[in-house]
Formats: sequence, structure tokens, C-alpha cells
Amino acid sequence: MAKKKTEEKTVHRPADPNVMGLRGAVVEQPITRTLDENYMPYAMSVIVSRAIPEIDGFKPSHRKLLYTMYKMGLLTGSRTKSANIVGQTMRLNPHGDQAIYETMVRLAKGNESLLHPFVDSKGNFGKVYSRDMAYAASRYTEAKLAPICAELFRDLDCDAVDFMDNYDNTMKEPSLLPTTYPNVLVSANQGIAVGMASQICGFNLGEVCDTTIACLKNPDHDIASTLLAPDFPTGGQIICDNDELRSIYATGRGGLKVRARWRYDKKENVIEVYEIPYSTAIETILDKVAELVKAGKIKEIADMRDETDLSGLKLAIDLKRGVDPDKLMAKLFRLTPLQDTVSCNFNILIAGMPRVMGVGEILTEWTAWRTDCVKRRVYYILNKKREKLHLLQGLKRILLDIDKAIRIIRETEEEAEVIPNLMIGFGIDQVQAEYVAEIKLRNINKEYILKRVQETAALADEIDDLEDTLAKPGRIRRIIIDELTEVRKKYAVPRRTEIVYSHEIEEEPEEDAPEDYPVHLFLSREGYFKKITPQSLRMSGEQKYKEGDGPGQYFEATNNTELMFFTDKQQVYKTRASEFGETKASLLGDYLPGKLGMDAGENVIFLCLPGDYSGSLLFAFENGRVARVALSAYATTSNRRKLTGAYCDKFPLVQILPLTEDKELALLTNEPRALLVHTALLAPKTTRGTQGVQVMNIKPKYRLERLADVADTGITNQARYRTRTIPAAGALLRPEDSEEKQLELL
Repeated sequence: MAKKKTEEKTVHRPADPNVMGLRGAVVEQPITRTLDENYMPYAMSVIVSRAIPEIDGFKPSHRKLLYTMYKMGLLTGSRTKSANIVGQTMRLNPHGDQAIYETMVRLAKGNESLLHPFVDSKGNFGKVYSRDMAYAASRYTEAKLAPICAELFRDLDCDAVDFMDNYDNTMKEPSLLPTTYPNVLVSANQGIAVGMASQICGFNLGEVCDTTIACLKNPDHDIASTLLAPDFPTGGQIICDNDELRSIYATGRGGLKVRARWRYDKKENVIEVYEIPYSTAIETILDKVAELVKAGKIKEIADMRDETDLSGLKLAIDLKRGVDPDKLMAKLFRLTPLQDTVSCNFNILIAGMPRVMGVGEILTEWTAWRTDCVKRRVYYILNKKREKLHLLQGLKRILLDIDKAIRIIRETEEEAEVIPNLMIGFGIDQVQAEYVAEIKLRNINKEYILKRVQETAALADEIDDLEDTLAKPGRIRRIIIDELTEVRKKYAVPRRTEIVYSHEIEEEPEEDAPEDYPVHLFLSREGYFKKITPQSLRMSGEQKYKEGDGPGQYFEATNNTELMFFTDKQQVYKTRASEFGETKASLLGDYLPGKLGMDAGENVIFLCLPGDYSGSLLFAFENGRVARVALSAYATTSNRRKLTGAYCDKFPLVQILPLTEDKELALLTNEPRALLVHTALLAPKTTRGTQGVQVMNIKPKYRLERLADVADTGITNQARYRTRTIPAAGALLRPEDSEEKQLELL
């Protein structure tokens, strides 16, 4: 059986103009090689070096900033200008001052992004719950490290973690920060890499420490019994479902519902929202409520405003008389971001490889990493004490005969021979001899030497204790537990997010769908819309229009029919007939620009009833181009009321025509010319803004005036104007084919 030959797609790229003198030559290269050499290194760099946090809970940008501040002495010193910190950090992070400052803003106390901020800030750092509140420039703000940062750097100078070169190999930086508590679960973090993302919600520090201690003591500990639920800096209420929470703890993936907290001022008849979900912003909530009020879905609100000030967040909702605040808030929770879902995706780098892990697995990895840090610290201290003991043992030899040591030094002719002579005279090694030789003259007395020698016994005991610690894993665990207990005691704060269990909440049922019945829909040329029942239409007289206005479109439909209003600003507004009140023929009806909240100067030009979104829409432009857009391009899964880019804005629009099946259409210009085209020549597109295809070639001084069914044009000699290929120029319209035929005299 012959082997099937596989073909590789190739890409063409210009050859190096300096190679073999071939300028402008093109060489072929397999696309797989391009991916390997260009795309994959970039993707791995983003995953490993930028977007995904590691087991210490930090991304590289966070770590570089905090380490720079630590080296600047900002853990114990006073604040300095943020611009100074940003400039110093660029020695480690070459991605630009703005990116560094944005990192500082998120870690700052003033921004309120973290439960335990790492930067003690002064000045305007914006707010995480506000989309539009801009932070001040770095030259105006000041910062230092928060006290909790002592837990990040405690073991840094004890060889607890590896150091690596910075980007230009001029200095060293830590690969991880030896945090004494599981910061990866305490500090909220999110990032988008290439092909993957990470979203870690924060937990309460006290609960995390208690859970870690319990897991260290009992590997089979039930995590959900001590780690109650995520805790967010913006507070709110978390709607806790035990099964869903346990699933997130086990898999590291899922979502949790968080809702705002509010209070009702009966005297002022005002609802005050003072905590919102961590995943939204006050401007987003205000925009959504305003949209619902305009659409008539929320009629209980008289006014809503942002009253956030230095005392904290506050959204005030003025109620109309007789409104039940509990029912209104239940509706707002259902329809607005006042209740939102926070996604969880615990994707963390472990030894340079991204892994999605549950909480238990994260704690296991952190414990193993922290155990290694503690062992390295203990081993570092052990070596230091061994070195000191070794020096003191050499000093102890000197105690036997101080005069001999002085005589050796005095009688040695050359300085270089002092150390060798001391080594020979007392039987000590070079390190001990160097130590003895460096003793000041004032310290060559028995009292000083005896005090130093007395330390040897204590040092020996300490060394034995440290060696025992390294040999017994239980003692290492005890050290980690003690440190966690100390951190909990010093830095733990009460929960900010209240836990509400799902069975305790009464969900407001969604409103029943409006009654469906036959209606007649009328749209005038000036944008007035009427919905009239058949009975009312039979009893009415002539349709009333504003002066200068007249009939535009008419449909027979039902009350629940979906409507799409196209405007002259390339936008489409989606609604239903049920959202309009019934009217009479003798009234003008609803003025759509005001009813639908259109932009200033925006006007309705076409009404479409999409039904099941089958079929297409034809958009005819003055220059003879026609775009065929599938109706499915306007279908949305969410209840979006406004779609931008509804059709191409490159050319003046002449007409919109619905098309349910292919047929022959006539294009008429003001020359006058006519062209008959079958719509099968026009392929439907799913891109709403498509420019379409050139169907009719029109001379510069003329334009397309109309697109219509052939039967509606009065053309009798159809073969004269028909074409099978496009574009075509069409033919001049003969008098007998014109709609304006002269009356013959009898």
C-alpha cells in the first residue's frame, strides 16, 4: 500500500537581502517551522513570564516591583514618590513606566483591589469599583511597603529561594518570594495568556491560615469546614451553594454568585447600595439601570445617582411612592450587575508549567515549596553557626598561651608569614588563623577571649538542634505552623463578604410573558409607531399623521413579535411589540427616537420583523453596490437592545429590502436605467458591516434610486434589462417600461 504523502502549508517571506545578493527574493518555509520559531516562544514567554501567577501568589511584574521597594528600604523607611519607585523598578522590569505604575496601583491600599494590600499608599490611586475614577500620575503620589510585606521578605537573605539575573545581567532578583503564608489564595489575581487564562479569587487570611494548619496536622482535613467561601475587598454577599463550592475547591474551576449589600431609608424613601460585587463597577450598574428604565422594564425608580465620596461607595436609588424596596431589589439583582457571577480558574505555574488545581492541591504544593524554603533557611543558619563555632575553636587554642601568639606575631619578619606561623604554632587552619590575626590589640586579654570561648557550648547545642530539625520533617511542619499562627494573629481581619446560603434567598420569579394576540403595526416616514388591535382598527377612521409625514411600513403581526428598527446611523434597535402601548388610528403614536433612547439626530429608516432569523436583508447603496446580510447576523443570545455597525457606512444607503427566498429584482437609477438581477448571484454574508458587491455600474453623475420586485416596476420587456453576470450597466429605460406611462387619448 502506497504511503499517503502529506502536504505542509507554507508561508512566504522575503529573503534576507544581504544573503547571496538576492534582493526581494521569496523563500518558502513550512508553516509548522514558523509556529515553532516565532509563535511558540512568544506564547511560552507570556505564559511563564507575564500572565500566570506562581506558587508565591505573584506575577513577575508584582515580584519585581516589591523586591525593588524592599531594596530601597521602603519596608521600614518613610514613603517616597511613586515616580522614584517606578524608575528604580525599570532596572528589573523593562516593559515601561506606565505598566509598572499600573501594577503599583493595583497593589496599593488606596485602590482597594486586595484584601491585604502590599503598598501603603498616599494620594489618589483610583478605586477598583469605579471604571471612570482615574488614578493620579506617579509624580503626585507616594508609597512604601505595607507591614505585611515583612512576611514576604523574612527569609530572603537566608538563601531560602533562588536568585536569577535580570534582563541585562547587571543584577540579581529572586525567582520567588518566600511568603510565610499561602498568599496565592489570599491575594486575588487574574491574567490572560496565550491560549489560557487564570482567575484566582481571594480568601480571608485567617481562614486560609486555619485551613493550612489543619491540613498540615491532618492531610484528610475537610477544607470546606474551615475555608468557608471566597472573601472580596469590595464586600457584598456571596450566595453560597455547598455543592458548587466543594466542586470549585476540588477542581479549581467554577463560578460564584455575588450580590450587593443595601439598606433602606424609610424616611427619605431611598435605597442605599454601599457594597457591590467585586467583578463590576458603579458606572456599569448605573448604565444598566438607566437602560432598563428607558425600556420600561423598571418603573419603580424615580432617580438613581452615584453618591460615592471619601467615606466610601454609595449608590442612591429614589423610589416612587408605594414601591416595595425588597421586591425592587430582587428585580434589580435579576436584571442588573448588582448581582454578578465571579468566575474561578485556579491556573498556577508550578515549576514553570501551568496547572489548574483545586484548593487542596494548591495547599499541598505550597506546603512542599514552603518546606523547602524553611529547610534552606535552617541549613543557611546552620552553616553560619558552624563557621562561627569553627572560629571560636581556633580562638580557644589561643587561650592556652596568649603570650605565645603575641611573640609569634612580633618575631615574624614578613606580614605574609604571620598566618602560616600561627597555623604552625597552634595547630589551627588558615580560616582560624585569619580570625585570630584580625583581633584588635585591645581585645587580646583573657576576659574577652573567655567570653568568646564560652559561646562554643551554646553554639554546639544550637547546631545539634538545627541538625535535628533538618532530620525530622515533623519539626519543619511545626515551624511552618508556628509562622502561620503568628501571621494570623498579626494580620488577620474579619470577613468583608457576608455569606448567604442559597436556600435562604427567595428568588423573585421572572415576569410572565405578555399576552399574545393579533395586532397591526404602522411605521410612518418620520418615525412614529402605532400598535393597533384589529377591533380598534375596524372602528377607526383614517390614520392620523403629523404635518409633512405619511405612511411608511405596515405589518400584521402579534403582540410578542420581535421588532428591529434600523436607523440612519448604522444602528439597529431590538425590541418587541409588547413593549409599546396600544393606540388608535386617530393618534400619532410613539415617537421612536425618544421611546428607544436613540442618539441625538438619529432617525428610523426601516422596520424588520426577523421572526426565526431565517432569510436575508439586502442593503442597496447609491453607487450600485448591494450587500446581502443573513438575518442570523443580528441574532443575540443576550437581551441586547442596541447593535452598532448594523450595515456598511462607507456609502450612502438607498434602501433595505427583506429577502426570504431568491428571486429577480430590479435596480433603477435616475438616468434612467434599469437592471434585472437574480439574487442567487449575491452570496449572503454573516458580517453586518460587509460592503457587498458591485451589482450595477453607474456613471459618476447618476445614482441608484430604487431596488424593487420586477412585478412592482411596470417593466414589460424584461429581457432587455436582464443580466446573468454582475456587475452590469443595465439598459436605458424605455417609455413603455416606465411606471409613469402616458395616458392615450381615446
